[in-house]
Amino acid sequence: TAAREAILLDFETGHVLLEKDPDVSMPPASMSKLMTLYLVFERLKDGRLSLDDTFSVSENAWRNGGAASGSSTMFLEPHQKVRVEDLIRGIIIQSGNDACIVIAEALAGSEKNFAIEMTEKAHEIGMNGSTFANATGWPDPGQRMTPRDLAILAQNIISRFPEYYKYFSEESFTYNGIRQSNRNPLLFKTPGADGLKTGHTSEAGYGLTSSAAREGRRLVLVVNGLNSVRARSDESERLIEWGFREFNNYALFKNGEKVTDAELWLSDKVSVPLMINEDVIVTLPRKSRKEMKVSVEYEGPIAAPVKQGQQLAKLVISAPETDTIEIPLYAGEDAERLGFVGRLGAALKSIIWGVTG
Repeated sequence: TAAREAILLDFETGHVLLEKDPDVSMPPASMSKLMTLYLVFERLKDGRLSLDDTFSVSENAWRNGGAASGSSTMFLEPHQKVRVEDLIRGIIIQSGNDACIVIAEALAGSEKNFAIEMTEKAHEIGMNGSTFANATGWPDPGQRMTPRDLAILAQNIISRFPEYYKYFSEESFTYNGIRQSNRNPLLFKTPGADGLKTGHTSEAGYGLTSSAAREGRRLVLVVNGLNSVRARSDESERLIEWGFREFNNYALFKNGEKVTDAELWLSDKVSVPLMINEDVIVTLPRKSRKEMKVSVEYEGPIAAPVKQGQQLAKLVISAPETDTIEIPLYAGEDAERLGFVGRLGAALKSIIWGVTG
């Protein structure tokens, strides 16, 4: 890819389809507004905030984030009261720096305090390569994220806040009589695209955190460091299309399903069922599907006693051009140990006939 940094992954399985410096600390520009939105969505979800709550626009928010600053703006006016839902749309669709500052000041007292909360929350959800100095993505040495962290953030927003994720697919928003179009180019040309956020500064280059869903599959893509709006649009579309075309998800087992039986030794049972306690869905290159191998590995026969839920074996899935996957398998039922006479008989059978059990 022409992107300086990139990561493309499958939403359901987390399988990485493509990566290029995915753990490099980079300036995220306005893509960091996704973290600002995450904190808003979290408060909405737990009831601390309502879409109809209103926040006041400070002189600071107007001067440093509004039209006077020459930055991306929602065109808010000083001392204006603005609904939370409008601020969300202003951030997502219009990339309003003024809207971000209004939210930061309302929720944390200052943008600096809000940035501390952003960093703490990021680390809490596994974004360990992210630090924040502001709510907007304005250039600052302390404003850093990795492509992997942005992908983690996008996954969390999509999975945790489906009722608010819908705003990312809105194509335009009008506020104070000014209509602005969503800056995400994929919404207008890539089937299934429904989010998330663009970014651009001279240091960061052109970036986009995006997602698209088709026929039950969803991909998440982060690109950054591209040299133009056109390159950002074209490269993002190309990689999304490549991901859907070249890869697919394959469902192998369901949670609670029996995979096979494990042979027992010195037990009142010949075998015990091996169960899987999670859905197993793997993402593979389509061309590798026919060469996929699924096997069960354990050291057997297994000596009794065996308790239900005890890990006895592992499921091993391998295919060309993909990492081997290992998943634990558990005993589906108890198996008691034979008494002395039974163990003696089993030992004799083993010695004489090579029979175990």
